[in-house]
Amino acid sequence: MTNIHSSAVIDPNAVLGADIEIGPYCVVGANVQLGARCKLHSHVVIEGHTALGENCEVFPFASLGHIPQDLKYRGEESRLDIGNSNVIREYVTMNPGTAGGGLVTKVGSHCLFMAQAHVAHDCTVGDHVILANGAAVAGHCVVEDHAIIGAFAAAHQFVRIGRCSFIGGMSAVESDVIPYGMVVGPRATLKGLNVVGIKRHGLNRTQLKKLREAYDLLFASEGTLSERAHTVEQAFCDDECVMRIVDFIKSDSSRPLALPKQSA
Repeated sequence: MTNIHSSAVIDPNAVLGADIEIGPYCVVGANVQLGARCKLHSHVVIEGHTALGENCEVFPFASLGHIPQDLKYRGEESRLDIGNSNVIREYVTMNPGTAGGGLVTKVGSHCLFMAQAHVAHDCTVGDHVILANGAAVAGHCVVEDHAIIGAFAAAHQFVRIGRCSFIGGMSAVESDVIPYGMVVGPRATLKGLNVVGIKRHGLNRTQLKKLREAYDLLFASEGTLSERAHTVEQAFCDDECVMRIVDFIKSDSSRPLALPKQSA
């Protein structure tokens, strides 16, 4: 049964799924779509062309779909699309896209956005992603599946954060983070593989051993990164996880790659 508190302000043109719950003092705009069984706690505001999938839970004072925080934005119609079964905690903000980034911000399913996390315009966030308290992802970033961004960490515009990677708390991420990588620091550098995350996602010892061997080859001191990536590709062409890293490195990007800190 749909349960909407009498103090909530719901535009009559909003599309509401079955069995939703909207708490006190929530505001839902005209172009909003809420999937079945969504729950909005009190004081949630959702505006713009924003769609939430099924089974999402949004906590007080979250703000979804208001215009991007981008001075180049000129009022163009853009979207914020959020998948299924996401938990969006207090004071989280998410903005729609802009003309300079494809007019859409996309958030996957089964994600957790802890209090005060921010997803900026034109980002693409995968499935099972976690943004801890105060984590901020700037415009045009890509965050792949199962990535974890620690508390108060921030990602620079256009940065790519690879699958199953881990960003340490209070890190400033200016460079792309390889899949399965772990970066930490005020100017985040690559510290190795996210071994805990790798094990949590069911990779066995043999797969972890191959990832370690590939990592050591990729970030050795001899040759260029391109040459080393080619060597790893030839040696591990049949390993899906290693090839995910190689393909990530070979892909076009406007940002440099996060590398291990060179010893003095």
